[in-house]
Amino acid sequence: MDLGLKDKVALVPASSSGLGRAVAMAFAREGAKLAICSRRQDAVDEVAGEIKSQYGTDVLSMDADLSNKDDVDKVLKSTLDTYGTIDVLVLNAGGPPPGTFDTLSDEQWYQAFELTMMSAVRLIRGALPSMQSKGSGAIVSMSSSSIKQPIPNLLLSNAIRAGLQGALKTLSDEVAGQNIRINTVIPGRIRTPRIVQLDAANAEKLGKSQDEITKASESAIPMGRYGEPEEFAEAVVFAASERASYMTGGVFQVDGGAVKSLW
Repeated sequence: MDLGLKDKVALVPASSSGLGRAVAMAFAREGAKLAICSRRQDAVDEVAGEIKSQYGTDVLSMDADLSNKDDVDKVLKSTLDTYGTIDVLVLNAGGPPPGTFDTLSDEQWYQAFELTMMSAVRLIRGALPSMQSKGSGAIVSMSSSSIKQPIPNLLLSNAIRAGLQGALKTLSDEVAGQNIRINTVIPGRIRTPRIVQLDAANAEKLGKSQDEITKASESAIPMGRYGEPEEFAEAVVFAASERASYMTGGVFQVDGGAVKSLW
């Protein structure tokens, strides 16, 4: 299936590893031109090199801390200076730290707000005029299942991601008539390096093997396994593509059936 993404410009932040990297690679497979960033220039340059080697598409790689307004502005300006447009904007900035209500300081709340909410607001604010000028565009938020089903010990994520989703749903209505679509894709338990590390840490903490911990987690998923990063990435790319031209304001989960909510 031709997704209509060849030569489109996709901005994919936080793409040096994990789900962000998988999403960037998936856009490259479709022939999109990429702008990618990470806090570490060497790490994102490595991903850019892999993309150029495997797919031969154009890649702009930048270092950026998305909780910093100046860095977000730099990423947007560099992307527009290089390509002249942004066709697809992916919202991805990692997640706030864990914690319960009584353990979190005002500073941690402010930092989480800057990282999760304001990085998205600033990226959209910078990319939207380009989309509006040509009467088309797609924004895809890589969020968390916490917007449907709060996750214990992740109070900041539960609170701020839900607020961001409210903003995205409202904005999707505001720009739908301009042929600009906004959708959200949420991962379940995906086999990223971070998940592997968490399983290893839990195994050490509980005095069990890592395989035991992983199998216990998988048993709680109806499909009985972790997802692969590529499976999540394909959903993001489809949501951004012309094949999803009548989809906007939606939340789509890639979780093997783990989330039990009705919507």
